[in-house]
Amino acid sequence: MKQRSRPAKALLVALAGLLCAGAGSIAGAAPEPGGQGQGGKDPLWNMADRIVDTVEQPSIPDREFRVTEYGAVGDGKTDDHDAIMSAVRAAHESGGGRVILPEGTWLSDGPIHLESKIDLHVSDGARLLFGADPADYLPVVHTRWEGTEMYGYSPLIYAKDVHDVSITGTGVIDGNEASEFLSWYDKQDEDVQKLRRMGFDGEPLEQRRFGEGHFLRPSMIQFFGAERVLLSDYTVNNSPFWINHLVYTDHATVRNLTVDSHNANNDGVDVDSSTNVLVEKNRFRTGDDAVVVKSGRDKDGRDIGRPSERVVVRNNDMGGEDGIALGSEMSGDIRYVFFDDNTLRSGASAIRFKGNLDRGGTVEHIRVRDFEVEDFETLIWFQLDYPGELGGDFPPVYRDLVFEDFTVDSAATTLEVHGPEDAPLQDVTLRNITVADSDTPMVLENVRELTFDDLVIAGERIEGNLDWH
Repeated sequence: MKQRSRPAKALLVALAGLLCAGAGSIAGAAPEPGGQGQGGKDPLWNMADRIVDTVEQPSIPDREFRVTEYGAVGDGKTDDHDAIMSAVRAAHESGGGRVILPEGTWLSDGPIHLESKIDLHVSDGARLLFGADPADYLPVVHTRWEGTEMYGYSPLIYAKDVHDVSITGTGVIDGNEASEFLSWYDKQDEDVQKLRRMGFDGEPLEQRRFGEGHFLRPSMIQFFGAERVLLSDYTVNNSPFWINHLVYTDHATVRNLTVDSHNANNDGVDVDSSTNVLVEKNRFRTGDDAVVVKSGRDKDGRDIGRPSERVVVRNNDMGGEDGIALGSEMSGDIRYVFFDDNTLRSGASAIRFKGNLDRGGTVEHIRVRDFEVEDFETLIWFQLDYPGELGGDFPPVYRDLVFEDFTVDSAATTLEVHGPEDAPLQDVTLRNITVADSDTPMVLENVRELTFDDLVIAGERIEGNLDWH
């Protein structure tokens, strides 16, 4: 779990929170009668319904291209990469269709690059196993790595500038537990810092090349500039890095996946500068965030300026280090994101918002409701004031966030906020939330317009409005 120190000022606020909880209220006026304060439906949720109704699905011709017809063997030992890619090219040249991996283990010593109007179908009983040698994932491709554009090792499944594409089937996509990529976490720091500096300084994209001799792990599955994407039903194991990564993607559905991958930085789904996205009915067991929304890092993200917006995440079973997150790469803005009816199991933070003083960017109009939460170190954690690693002074802005209708078994800390002094967290509401067991109700630094409406922590009710700046 992530560990962090708490300054004395924050600890005093934690104590104040305990005292206020014991008194039954926070100092300040109670919510006005009627409207949202009395349980009226937040009208912003009407937008969530419209997003779900209007997310477009891919249109793919009903033609089949079985990889065995192009020489694939499926014995788990023979390299089937070229045969699989031959099937993809044949489908593409025919105007599109379904590339089928039937039952068997299909070894691919290299990445699968998808084209428009292709459905990569991993059938029941099929296992798409990727080779362990990083050299097979060269030459470099245009990608985004932790929010900064660069040229790097190809994602294991990669689709750039495509439309109407899907990955379906109840089979398994396996990054390979023996992959050399998995050892790179301990070797990457120099490259990470170099790339971040390049993005912060605005060095040309063509100079950001991290191929042979570098150690930045690729995503498992990445769509980079896509329209109408469906990811459905498959299982993912042993991802080298982020797992299902949507970059600059418009109209995407991520449904019924099983993600069981526990390596470093194994986010289940990363919605990255993408719009009109539905993530539903998935099961996540991950080494990092289950679902995270991002929009680019520092100057590179601000210059590209593509927000993530109109995102709905609902009916998922989440278990990982963190449940849901926004940031820390959020320099291109995040807005109109809805998390509805999710179950969160256990970990460090159930809901985590991250940023630092290099970022800039605004996160706003976020709604979270109907959560069942089991056991986390922190229920809701805002860490927005990390010092800029590169000397920036661009405080991130987080505002207009509503959390409502939660039942929580246990959270050592219910609410923790560390906002920048110059850009406090503002306009946050916690409504109809019950936490059965919590050692520390709240730790607060730099927050304005914090509203409690029927917040019950360890049997004590907290109501009212609070500024702490």
